[in-house]
Parts: sequence; structure tokens; C-alpha cells
Amino acid sequence: MSDRTPAGQFFDAAIGLLQRVRDEEADTITAAGALLADTVAAGGRLFAFGAGHSSLAAQDVVYRAGGLALMNLLAVPGAVGVDVMPATLGSALERVDGLAAAVLDSAPIRAGDTLVIVSLSGRNALPVEMAMTARSLGIKVIGVTSVAYATQTTSRHASGTYLKDHCDLVLDSKIAVSDAELTLDTVPAPFAPASTVVTSALLQAVMATAASSLADRGIEPPLLRSGNVDGGLEWNSRVFDQYADRIFYRR
Repeated sequence: MSDRTPAGQFFDAAIGLLQRVRDEEADTITAAGALLADTVAAGGRLFAFGAGHSSLAAQDVVYRAGGLALMNLLAVPGAVGVDVMPATLGSALERVDGLAAAVLDSAPIRAGDTLVIVSLSGRNALPVEMAMTARSLGIKVIGVTSVAYATQTTSRHASGTYLKDHCDLVLDSKIAVSDAELTLDTVPAPFAPASTVVTSALLQAVMATAASSLADRGIEPPLLRSGNVDGGLEWNSRVFDQYADRIFYRR
């Protein structure tokens, strides 16, 4: 029997979105994993960026047990998560022109690297400019966004474009505009966002594909192990030493 509690409805909605993403984005997930593997095999570095809550999925693939050790966080001060005070400042920074170019200019990212940009709406100046500038520098860009926003909202970038318009590959999270899966007559606003669940799953699927793709080429994937299992720290130390020139979260 179906669980019609709010919790049950949320799980049903999240599972439905995950199934859609699995089925409808399968080819793009494969392509994105191959692009990451191409970058690693060619000696390039991997970076992930997201602002606000979109940064949660980006952070989830950095320094992660079971994840690729070469994935680095491209941090924008004040825009990563909701730790800045007031939290609304982070949202405001996403709309500032020129910030992305300044960040890329001072970051260790370079031509031949790949940057994953996570932005649910893909409409703000920061992710749009980040993608545009990165590609102009010879960096491959994978965008993770909800394509629906490009048809139902107005771009906040001077070009009138969205993140999806400036990527080598676009992963569509299928999240509805407003990012809230539930409504009730007794609750005045939609609630229960699922974007973090879906976007994190999307990115982990890409990471799994990249690891498998590297193995298929005879290249040992640079994976991290949990530091809470016996031998994990020693394993990670070996990986850190081997790829020291491509890992930036330890400096």
C-alpha cells in the first residue's frame, strides 16, 4: 500500500526523479564520466564548483571516500554553502558580474582541466560567467542544472543566457522550478526540496562511470578510501603522494 504521509510522498518524488535521471540522462552520464577519465589520463586536473546549496553536491565529490582523489573544490569566498553571514549575502554574490573571472584568474585551474559547475537554476551571473570564462581558457565544462529554469525564468546574466548554454556537456537534474516537491492545502508554500538528493546522485553516477572508464583503459583510478577503516589512511597517503601535483585541497 502506498505511503501517503508527507515523508512517504517525498521519498516517492525523489525516487521518481532519480529514475528519470537514470533513464533519460544515461548517455550524458556516460559521456561526462568519459570526459573526466580523458582528463585524468591526459594529466589534467578536475574541479567542481557550486554556489549556495548547489555547493553541497560539489563538495560531496571532493576528498570523498570512494571518490576520485583528483576532484578539487573551486571555492568562491562567501558563496560556498550557507556559512557566510548573513546567509543572504551568498545569494547576492551569485548575481555579481566579474566575480567568476576573478576567481578563475587566481585559481590553479588551467587549460586541459575539467570543471563541473553545479547550479540548479543556471540563471545567475556567477555560474554563467564561470562557464563562459572557463571555456575561453581551454577548460572543459560539465554543467549540472535544471534545464526547466531556462524556459520558465529570466536569465540574470547580461548575455541573457544560462549555464546550459556554455557547457561541453549538460546533465539535467529534472528538478521543477521552485525546487519543492510537495504541496498541502494547509501549507501556504510548496516545500520539501529534492535537488540535493538528485544532483548528488547524478554526480556520484558520473564519478562511478569515470572510475570504470579509467579501469577499462588499464589505468588505476585514483580513488580514496575511508580513513575510518584499517589501512585507509596509508592507502590515501600513497594516492596523495602519487598525485600531489593535481590535488589542491591539502595545501
